[in-house]
Amino acid sequence: MGRVTSRRRVLRVVDGVSSARPDTLAVEEPLEIRVNGQSLTVTMRTPGADFDLAAGFLVGEGVVRHSAQIAAIRYCAGATETGENTYNLLDVALAEGVAEPDASVRRNFYTTSSCGLCGKASLDAVRATAFWSVRDDALRLDPAALSRLPDRLRAAQRVFDRTGGLHAAGLFTADGALLCLREDVGRHNAVDKVVGWALRQDRLPLTATVLMVSGRASFELVQKAVMAGIPVLAAVSAPSSLAVDLAEEQGMTLVGFLRGASMNVYTGAHRLGLGAAPELVARG
Repeated sequence: MGRVTSRRRVLRVVDGVSSARPDTLAVEEPLEIRVNGQSLTVTMRTPGADFDLAAGFLVGEGVVRHSAQIAAIRYCAGATETGENTYNLLDVALAEGVAEPDASVRRNFYTTSSCGLCGKASLDAVRATAFWSVRDDALRLDPAALSRLPDRLRAAQRVFDRTGGLHAAGLFTADGALLCLREDVGRHNAVDKVVGWALRQDRLPLTATVLMVSGRASFELVQKAVMAGIPVLAAVSAPSSLAVDLAEEQGMTLVGFLRGASMNVYTGAHRLGLGAAPELVARG
């Protein structure tokens, strides 16, 4: 299995005084995902929970929704010149009768850990492929309980403590119990790893749960949460305008800038026992 961290020598400068010291970095390596032997995509990720990553990616793209739809996941021969397996190539064998990914999903190129792998170009596409509706999820949350999640997420980030360079995604129950946490250099990969864990544990759809992420809330993260049946997405930073549009369209609760006792509730305020925000009046 690939390493999660790597040690490097750095020159530390404090108040004009420099000194050499070792530093721990988060590893970033390419992972090629194949389906039934055919290349699907290559993503830059932090090694670890690769099977979850592949499974979660397939959920987000509408390829699978039950663990029985995956027959097997295995590492392929991706050997170096010395014959050592790089563990950067894996193949997902779909169960008999499961349709292979549409040609539009296949991405035979490298993507950075920051840009993600968004295969849906519009809200209509997400609406057409979502397996479960989150609109009618009866989950109700105490805002005070929600405000405790960032600290609980941070406390569970073991690799971040060593590197300071990883995003995290955590799946919580309504009362704040942590079900699953995954870290990665890419926030979208961290979410895929959580969703893939849930698929492989036969937990989909993830009703009555909260997905907490360490960065911003992009359209893609909302999409992945919707595809997994998660009714609440909370982030410590800002959402994008398209993320808010999609969350509102799907009936999801979207919270941003969740820091301490403060938060911005962009959609689905009813799940927190709050009234909807008054509409802004445009000024001419």
